[in-house]
Amino acid sequence: MAKIRITLVRSVIGQKPAKRATVRSLGLKKINSSVEHEDTASIRGMAAAVSHLVKVEEIN
Repeated sequence: MAKIRITLVRSVIGQKPAKRATVRSLGLKKINSSVEHEDTASIRGMAAAVSHLVKVEEIN
């Protein structure tokens, strides 16, 4: 299965608690931290919910 790399590029300061929780559940803690996840619908949905805070790139 394909993988995606998600990088936190903006701070969660000032965001609503639900957005903070989504970022934390993706495994992101600090700005410029990256995590790799399987490319599933649930992970894509969480990344889309905080798309203004993260950068998503596909890994071959």
